[in-house]
Amino acid sequence: MTDNHLNVRLDEDVAVLTLNHPAKLNVLDVATRVLLAQTIRRFGAGERVRGIVLTGAGRAFSAGEDLRALPTTYDEIREAFATFHDITRAILETRIPVVAAVNGIAVGGASEITLCCDARIGSPAAEYFQPENHRGIVISNAASLLMGRLVRNHAMRIILGANRVGADEALRIGLLDEIVAPETLVCRAVEVVRQWNADPRVTALHLGLLRPRLEDVESAFAREDDAARRSWESGAFSEGIEGFWTSKNAGPPAPAQSNRDRRRE
Repeated sequence: MTDNHLNVRLDEDVAVLTLNHPAKLNVLDVATRVLLAQTIRRFGAGERVRGIVLTGAGRAFSAGEDLRALPTTYDEIREAFATFHDITRAILETRIPVVAAVNGIAVGGASEITLCCDARIGSPAAEYFQPENHRGIVISNAASLLMGRLVRNHAMRIILGANRVGADEALRIGLLDEIVAPETLVCRAVEVVRQWNADPRVTALHLGLLRPRLEDVESAFAREDDAARRSWESGAFSEGIEGFWTSKNAGPPAPAQSNRDRRRE
């Protein structure tokens, strides 16, 4: 079935969730993020399936936040962050393996969603891109904890330098676990789920032991929320986004007004 821009199908005993808005590189609006978290929770108890595979339609995994639908108030930024955070929370609360099948570029918040998955399998076209530091935006999804957990000191250059990381490098540093041919990507992810969850009773216990602790994740959420507030109040958020659209030679959306600007009026 298809709801909004999320396609859900069952491959026998595995739920395959596909971000399905290829014309816009599978950007994640608020409604899609809420639906994704709800759908992960619907399958996450393991009563119907042995695992979940998350992938994208077309040539991108997801371009992340839709920069044409920008928050215009800090309350909207908080909502945006909350819906991204909740996807991470939903994945880490499942009792079954969750595997990201990264078919193409994964940008910003979408890239960060894969960090909490139990495995990341990519096609040769897989690419990670964290542009937030150059756009006045702050990372979310507990990426401040999860990125370093996966790639250690590489996290600094990936986040601060906004460097694009191709599939081969992603495999070398630990962002990807393996690279497979595009036509076998989802099938391989489904195969991994089945291999890992031979006995759901024990697998659920090991997931609880191997995943980051939820209290550490919630602490990361709080730090990221505070950083987002500071970016908003300083004006860095609106200036960064306006600069992005200027560099694209495109008319930006109506600029968001920071609290700093409001105090000037």
